[in-house]
Amino acid sequence: MQNNSLVTIICLCYNHEKFVVESLLSALNQDYSAIEIIIVDDFSADNSRDVIKNFLVNYPQIQVIENEINLGSTKSFNKALKLAKGDFIIDLACDDVLLPNCVSLQLKTFAESKFKNLGVVYGNVELITENGVFDSYYFPVDSDKKVIENRKTGDIYLSVISGGNSICSVSSMVKKSVFDDLNGYDENLAYEDLDLWIRASRKYEFDFIDEILIKKRISDNSLGTHFFLKKDERSRKINYSTYLIIKKAIRLNQTKEEHKAILKRIHFEMILAYKNSNFKLLLKYILLEIKQRFRIIFS
Repeated sequence: MQNNSLVTIICLCYNHEKFVVESLLSALNQDYSAIEIIIVDDFSADNSRDVIKNFLVNYPQIQVIENEINLGSTKSFNKALKLAKGDFIIDLACDDVLLPNCVSLQLKTFAESKFKNLGVVYGNVELITENGVFDSYYFPVDSDKKVIENRKTGDIYLSVISGGNSICSVSSMVKKSVFDDLNGYDENLAYEDLDLWIRASRKYEFDFIDEILIKKRISDNSLGTHFFLKKDERSRKINYSTYLIIKKAIRLNQTKEEHKAILKRIHFEMILAYKNSNFKLLLKYILLEIKQRFRIIFS
């Protein structure tokens, strides 16, 4: 057990006044003590900032960043990352809740994993409603709450670029050295996790913890719901970011097998663009697929 390692939990808050205290308490009440907490309020439009200030009267050790404008999650996270002193990093949204043994299980996996180039560990997640009521599990489980389908571990690059083996980003712990190597999140994107997993899996191994590590709150405003909305500006930005991520991944590919694998993701995104009536993006994917097929022929 790496019981001397400092873990930094970066807590990102945007309009989370109802949930931020519960989220921060879950970070404070871990069964592992060497934890640094940095909270970023991304210019919340609700009462989040005052709630945080009142809460921190009793917890002066927690660092706070108050954005003067809304920067978005990628830029906000990177601001905190520059201050982080931990050997390991957790990215925690302030409407989610860490279970008490989350950090210790993640560190235990880093210490005992068979993978020598391990950069990321992640586990399963309990999905809850805005009111905290159980909804489902991110990865389906059996009666013992163990995943029904085994997760691919180690070198997962092919799986990630094809879209066939999703990573549960909210339950992940990442080595700080990995973030430093990859220069944090790409601030040009509307969301961060797929791009990070592609870039990280190109160079590092992943491992999975078959335990529930966190409770993730689902709502109508959550990122996941906006991938599938028609005529929605946020949806267009998110799905265009996916297009940029795929183009970046193509540049990382090294083999014909990898070029073929990413076609699966392109096809999925083409269908999504059609269903969302985003025909401009659909055309971009059609042209990208044509170019990709030429790469496969001549690689």
